[in-house]
Amino acid sequence: MAFEQKGHGPYESLLKTLTVGGEEFKYFSLSDLKDPRYEKLPFSVRVLLESAIRNCDNFHILEKDVENILNWEENQSKSVEIPFKPSRVILQDFTGVPAVVDFAAMRDAMKELGGDPESINPICPADLVIDHSIQVDVSRSLMTYSPNPGGGSQKLDLGSKDSSACRISAPKSGLPIVDTVCPFHGHPTPGADALEKNQELEYERNKERFVFLKWGAQALKNLRIVPPGSGIVHQVNLEYLARVVFNVDSMLYPDSLVGTDSHTTMINGLGVVGWGVGGIEAEAVMLGQSISMVLPEVLGYKLNGTVNPMITSTDIVLTITKHLRTVGVVGKFVEFFGPGVTELSIADRATISNMCPEYGATIGFFPIDEKSLVYLRQTGREESKLQYIETYLKANKLFRDFNNPEEDPVFSQVIELDLSTVVPCCSGPKRPHDRVPVTDIKKDFADCLNNKIGFKGFAVPVDEQTKMASFMFGDQEYTLTHGSVVIAAITSCTNTSNPTVMLGAGLLAKKAVEAGLKVKPYIKTSLSPGSGVVTYYLRESGVTPYLDKLGFDIVGYGCMTCIGNSGPLPESVAGAIEKGDIVAVGVLSGNRNFEGRIHPLTRANYLTSPPLVVAYAIAGQINIDFEIEPLGFNKDGNPVYLRDIWPTREEIQIVEKDFVIPAMFNEVYSKIQKGNTSWNSLEVTEGNLYTWDPKSTYIKKPPFFEGMTSDLPRIEGITDAYVLLNLGDSVTTDHISPAGSIARNSPAARYLASRGLTPREFNSYGARRGNDAVMARGTFANIRLVNKFLSKPGPYTIHVPSGEQMEIFDAAERYKSEKHQVIILAGKEYGSGSSRDWAAKGPWMLGVVAVIAESYERIHRSNLVGMGIIPFQYLDDQNAKSLGLTGRETFTIHLPQNLQPGQTVDVKVNNGRTFQVMTRFDTEVELMYFRHGGIQKYMIRSIIAQSYK
Repeated sequence: MAFEQKGHGPYESLLKTLTVGGEEFKYFSLSDLKDPRYEKLPFSVRVLLESAIRNCDNFHILEKDVENILNWEENQSKSVEIPFKPSRVILQDFTGVPAVVDFAAMRDAMKELGGDPESINPICPADLVIDHSIQVDVSRSLMTYSPNPGGGSQKLDLGSKDSSACRISAPKSGLPIVDTVCPFHGHPTPGADALEKNQELEYERNKERFVFLKWGAQALKNLRIVPPGSGIVHQVNLEYLARVVFNVDSMLYPDSLVGTDSHTTMINGLGVVGWGVGGIEAEAVMLGQSISMVLPEVLGYKLNGTVNPMITSTDIVLTITKHLRTVGVVGKFVEFFGPGVTELSIADRATISNMCPEYGATIGFFPIDEKSLVYLRQTGREESKLQYIETYLKANKLFRDFNNPEEDPVFSQVIELDLSTVVPCCSGPKRPHDRVPVTDIKKDFADCLNNKIGFKGFAVPVDEQTKMASFMFGDQEYTLTHGSVVIAAITSCTNTSNPTVMLGAGLLAKKAVEAGLKVKPYIKTSLSPGSGVVTYYLRESGVTPYLDKLGFDIVGYGCMTCIGNSGPLPESVAGAIEKGDIVAVGVLSGNRNFEGRIHPLTRANYLTSPPLVVAYAIAGQINIDFEIEPLGFNKDGNPVYLRDIWPTREEIQIVEKDFVIPAMFNEVYSKIQKGNTSWNSLEVTEGNLYTWDPKSTYIKKPPFFEGMTSDLPRIEGITDAYVLLNLGDSVTTDHISPAGSIARNSPAARYLASRGLTPREFNSYGARRGNDAVMARGTFANIRLVNKFLSKPGPYTIHVPSGEQMEIFDAAERYKSEKHQVIILAGKEYGSGSSRDWAAKGPWMLGVVAVIAESYERIHRSNLVGMGIIPFQYLDDQNAKSLGLTGRETFTIHLPQNLQPGQTVDVKVNNGRTFQVMTRFDTEVELMYFRHGGIQKYMIRSIIAQSYK
């Protein structure tokens, strides 16, 4: 469904006709602007321009906006505000469930205010992929319970299923795989059992959420749900959902999107402009609003040289991530160009684009070229679509030849990378942009043990650095030391979309097994592909048995270990880590490794390529020098080094060419709309208003619209507010709103226990985002949260008036009962990490009215605005320390009724000090959202007002 538009606006003269394959199409011809500025624009900005021209109605989008974009070269550094209407929205279930909950609640609010509930619908097409709910409860066909594995029944039958209906077809020509027991598997391997059991547990613990989403799919128009077990949202987007060029009623225009996950940028690798936004902002786009954004600077990242045969795309992306972090690209577009781009496959480019949030840019864009068309053909797109895609893009000068420097646009800044200088590397132990060459990892880890506690330190006393912790696993005794690997996961959209690195891991596994190498059985190994296609080409290429033998069985299709759904460690392993206070290690092919995210017991976590995940699993430790230390010994007792089993890029590409074929993509994605037996059997109550179940602990009507009136409220200032939390730098959304397991002694756990649930039924915070009572209690519940009020990390604070230490939720409730407002003090990069609307909703639930920070992550600041929380920013070179603030003061901030974007206001402290802060409402639209009390209330009032016209 396209955006409704009367006529074609003031640019109707640009509406032209294309004839492709005997069919006529309409499109807006940017070339017919006859404006020399157009061909100088970065390709990503050309997409913004096309959207503005096509949607220009001189009401929501003005001719002035079009001119501002055309004049990008002059305006890019002037903070010029522009609107942008994406072509579609993509959601994943952790962030999508609360969005659908909000739609259901908005329908109720609309009814209560006398409006039409059915007017609340997505106008912009939206796809929701359920991919974040599955956990690695079972791996290597073993189930191990810890005190809180996140749900599941103790009575679950873990015995083998009858897999007689699963069988392997003839290699390469045997599609489809015939299965009625385990999707995408050819025979009843232990991995198939693990997959099936994990999926059973997924449905068991998430049934309420899934039923609710099925209701949303039938009640809300223009919302498509992709069922569980289909794959990771970004890989499904890349391989299946991406249009590249939209064709709506024979009107062609570029594919573009926003998504409720920060790694939405992965689609930039296929030449689609898109980025992550908060669920709150995404809901506005779904309701037909444009995004208000500042016209970005565009950094040109030029790639030269050729890739070393021993290098993976993961090495390239970790190198680029650190480089761009050093340069500083927050709030900017990054557009890749240069002859080195042709060295990269679309999967390689997607890997680089996926990590965009880690280097801080809004997008990491690769314009469409010939390789893009090859990828679309390889992934099974119809030839007729490819014809109009290519013709349209070339007609509008949106198609690139990276070897032709005459096509290079003007950039705000240009930096370069010689691909031949890239070396194998990892990132860690706590941040994705802390890149470490593999040759230095042993020394770096040793330094981390010595360093004071921080992003690169654990402060382990020297006399404790050689300690060992013994434990029994099975019938054998093992020993853990600092640096022992206990989780090794090939996971995440970042790499599982890339056949080169996935087949590389498979070929390395094959060579390792043939050399007699093994993985210690207590290491939790897993393989969670981004789509069923991966299963096909791994199996057809013959590497699956070798991955299985090393413990890398397929455990599910979804975002698992990387999002924190790593499941429990064996009890004996967990006990040894805790008793010995071991700095245990997780190694994963993901994009996030923030402290406390992967697993509470893996204090060090390293991102690396799938082949290196396998290598470190075999080594069993992170502090190894692969150059001089062997991975193990063969049957003859001879050492086997990593270089002996490492597959070259050429070896991998030969296999990839033969075994990654379009039929695989067609077969896998033909099943999506049909669903699966478990999904199709879910019973849903029909109706346009959702019937809230008061017994549900997953789905609850939120209080966001309680007391709402149709009139616009006055702007209220802040008076004598206390500081709920005094925080430092790089507080992530994982710290603010954890997605992982619910601790048994937490306020959320006590709430769930009061509803009759046992710890095994608690599930995770991410799964319970549809219940505001749980999420409010889970706000700032991260065990690694560092609050300057206290001497050690944890989810606690000081109730300032009494001086009592208490849990953060309890302190917030006490402030509310005392009628006190509360604010948060923070340092740099507040809200970095995954985009989470509950990282803004949760503080709102706690009564937080404002945050004063040194700087903000882009999406999180937008989310705060969307909830009506004021993001204040210290002036340059100022912070809490320089201003002498302890956090035990009270703060008063007057806000004028004519408040302007970016206005500076005075903060009065009860100790007599006064200082100034900048209000980070960056645009008039953001200020309008705040005046209404948040974006959702603005939308409801707007729709009601339109109905009265």
